[in-house]
Amino acid sequence: MNEYAIFAAGCFWGVQYYFSKQEGVIRTLAGYIGGNLENPSYSQVKSGKSGHLEAVMVEYDPERVSYEGLCRLFFEIHDPGQTDGQGPDTGSQYLSGIFYLSEEQKNTAVKLIAWLRRHGYPVYTVLEKASIGCGSEVPVRERFWPAEDFHQLYYDRTGGTPYCHFRTKKFD
Repeated sequence: MNEYAIFAAGCFWGVQYYFSKQEGVIRTLAGYIGGNLENPSYSQVKSGKSGHLEAVMVEYDPERVSYEGLCRLFFEIHDPGQTDGQGPDTGSQYLSGIFYLSEEQKNTAVKLIAWLRRHGYPVYTVLEKASIGCGSEVPVRERFWPAEDFHQLYYDRTGGTPYCHFRTKKFD
């Protein structure tokens, strides 16, 4: 049975690019999470006033890639020590965040953050509870909202490569 993970690491085009190429990832979806609006638009999120972060939902096969493996990739494709965005993209919508779907996911993220800090890496990644549900029982802030079609698999469609994200090995 496939599982899900949600990561925010700056512009979702680059984040989705790297996760979609990871062995064991079935599907990725660019979107928004963490804000106070239902079904926000790109322009609302880009304004920095909605409270949402650009994020990517990852559907993966845990028999082929672990959640820890995905978290390691997350920390290697962006700078979790940047507090004002990611690379040249600045603003609250580009902050680093892990939106956990279970206590197990949260514990894995906490463990890796502690490891990175012990090894001299600053980490300002926020950890917040999330849901892949959309019913009225799920608080708006915890919901993942898919981005417009234009943003999905952007680099695959345009033939480009990320300009804000580069993979830098951090783990043994």
